[in-house]
Amino acid sequence: MVTAESDQKKSQDRADIVIRAIDVKRYYGVGDSATKALDGISLDVFRGEYLSIMGPSGSGKSTLFNMIGGIDSPTEGMVFIDEIDVAQLDSYELAWMRCHKIGYIFQSYNILPVLTALENVTLPMLFAGLTPDDARDRGVDILERVGLGDRVFHRPYELSGGQQQRVAVARAMANEPVIILADEPTANLDVETGREMIELLVDLKNDRSITVISATHDMKMLDVSDRILWIRDGKTHKLEERKDLDIRVGGIGAGKR
Repeated sequence: MVTAESDQKKSQDRADIVIRAIDVKRYYGVGDSATKALDGISLDVFRGEYLSIMGPSGSGKSTLFNMIGGIDSPTEGMVFIDEIDVAQLDSYELAWMRCHKIGYIFQSYNILPVLTALENVTLPMLFAGLTPDDARDRGVDILERVGLGDRVFHRPYELSGGQQQRVAVARAMANEPVIILADEPTANLDVETGREMIELLVDLKNDRSITVISATHDMKMLDVSDRILWIRDGKTHKLEERKDLDIRVGGIGAGKR
């Protein structure tokens, strides 16, 4: 028997899903020679969670990352962001979604070398329609929040690798996204700076209920993730919750089941 309470619970569960991937496939080439980068992945990502996508090089994690971010389109299957089918959006609508709902952090930072930290952060705000004054005020505030209040007018060549990555995080926060996609955010950082970057992402998740999705090889991510999606050969190998992992020095053991 379906009760009003169970209907309300189902409605709440749906409201908590910010991303839904349904049987997503991505093939390159045609026929028998086609490369199956993704071969039927389904996944629900919940609002305000930290999800790490892990797997060896060539496993398909970056391809899935690009599907979720609307950077690439599935050969088959569907990706929904806030119940909107991304594949049905025209170029203008897709650009609007990327600008307002998703913040991107790239492995190579991708900040513009000729612009100051503040100019790099305010550029997406100007594209979104903020006035220069409002963009400047918000940009300074965000840079202060990521620990760069004294580096506002510095250009990338005047910043360390960790500071450049913080600029990239600040830029991802520019338009108050609901999702941050981080592609190997610690790959070019030393161990201590990488840990600081992870803590910064966790703070964003906790303080602002931002959904953080990271495609990564970094095992330090496991300890802060709510769930870990392991991909192998373009398919879901396993999807685990943090509490089910037994993380110890030297490796990962089987958690309690």
